[in-house]
Amino acid sequence: MPLYTYKALNARGEMLDGQMEAATDVEVAARLQEQGHLPVEARLASEGGGASTWRSLFKPRPFAGERLVQFTQQLATLLGAGQPLDRALTILLELPEDEAARRVVSDVRDAVRGGTSLSVALERQHGTFSRLYINMVRAGEAGGSLHETLSRLADYLERSRAMQGRVVNALIYPAILLVMVGLSLLFLLGYVVPQFAQMYDSLEAELPAFTQVVLWIGLFVRDWWIVLVVVPALALLWIDRKRRDPAFREVLDAWILKRRFFGGLVAKVETARVSRTLGTLVRNGVPLMAALGIAQKVMDNRVLAADVAAAADEVKNGVALSTALARGKRFPRLALQMIQVGEESGELDAMLVKTAETFEHQTSVALDRMLAALVPIVTVVLAGVVGVVVMAVLTPLYDLTNAIG
Repeated sequence: MPLYTYKALNARGEMLDGQMEAATDVEVAARLQEQGHLPVEARLASEGGGASTWRSLFKPRPFAGERLVQFTQQLATLLGAGQPLDRALTILLELPEDEAARRVVSDVRDAVRGGTSLSVALERQHGTFSRLYINMVRAGEAGGSLHETLSRLADYLERSRAMQGRVVNALIYPAILLVMVGLSLLFLLGYVVPQFAQMYDSLEAELPAFTQVVLWIGLFVRDWWIVLVVVPALALLWIDRKRRDPAFREVLDAWILKRRFFGGLVAKVETARVSRTLGTLVRNGVPLMAALGIAQKVMDNRVLAADVAAAADEVKNGVALSTALARGKRFPRLALQMIQVGEESGELDAMLVKTAETFEHQTSVALDRMLAALVPIVTVVLAGVVGVVVMAVLTPLYDLTNAIG
C-alpha cells in the first residue's frame, strides 16, 4: 500500500505529523478519526515537499536512533524482571528528557491501561514506531515472550544503527575532503593565478600556450567563481528533489548498482540490511510473507526493494526464497547460496542472520579499504594539480630571469 504523510490535531489541540500506510487518503482520515484525532492534511509521501523535507532534518523524532534502542532495552529489562507492562511504562515515563518523548510514553501507557495491546498502542503513535517494530512486538505478544522479543529487537536496532553509522561516516569524510580540495583549487586559481596574470601583462612577456591556458582558467574562476559554486549546489538540490520522484529514483538506483566501485558496496549494504530484518522477524514468529513486506520498506535502493517485492509474489506461489531472489540477478551469489542452505536445513532464520553478519563484515572491510585508498589518491591528485599550476605560472618568470641575467 502507498505511504501517506498527514497532519492532525489531537484532543489537546496539538498538531501531529506522521506517516501511515493506507489505500487512499480517505482511509487515512478515517483511521485518524477512529484514534480520536481531527485530520488536517493527508498526501502521498512520494509527493514530498521541499520545505517540509528540510524541516524534518532539523526536527528530531521523539524516538529514533539511540533513544529508541535505550527505550526498547529498558522495557525488555523491566518486563524480564517481572514488572507488569503498565508499571514498566510508568517507570520509563520518568526517563526521557524532552516533552515529546514523555508524551508518547504517556499515551502508550494510557492505552495499555485501557486494555489495548502494546502493539496497537504503538501503532497509534503517528508513525513514531516503524512497521518492523510494531510487527515484532505483535509477534512477541502472540508468542507470550514479549521481553525476549524486545531484547532481540533492541539488538537488531543497535546493529542496524551501527551499520548505518559506518556507512554515513564513510560518506561524510570523502565529502568533506572533496569540498576542501575544491575550495583550495578555487582559491589557487581564482586569487593566486590572476596575480601572476597581471604581472605578466605589465611585463608584456611572451607566454607559452600552456601558461596562457592556465592564466585564462584563473581569470575565468576569478570572474565567475559564484557560478562555479552555485551551479553544483543547485544541481545537488535538483537531484535531491528528483529523488522523491519514484521513476527517477528507480533509474538513479539502477545506475548506482551498475557502477563498478559503488554498485557492489551498495548491494552488500542492502543485502546485510534485508537479511538481518528478515532473520529477526522470522526468528520472532512473523510469517515470511509479512516479513518480506516489511523488509522491502527498510531498503534504500528501490531497485533491490522491487526485487524483494517480486520475490514475495513468487514465494506466495510456492517458490523458494533463494530462487525467487536470484531471478533479479542483483543480490550477491554468496547470499543466495547461504539462504538456500538455510531453507534446505530448516534453519532459515539463523542463516539469514548469519548472512547479515557476513555482509556487514564485508561492508566494513570495503569501507575501510575505500577510506584508506581515498586519502592518498586525493592527496596525489591535489599535489599534481597544484604542481601543474605552479609550473605553468612560474616557468615564464624563470625564463625571464635567465634572459635578464
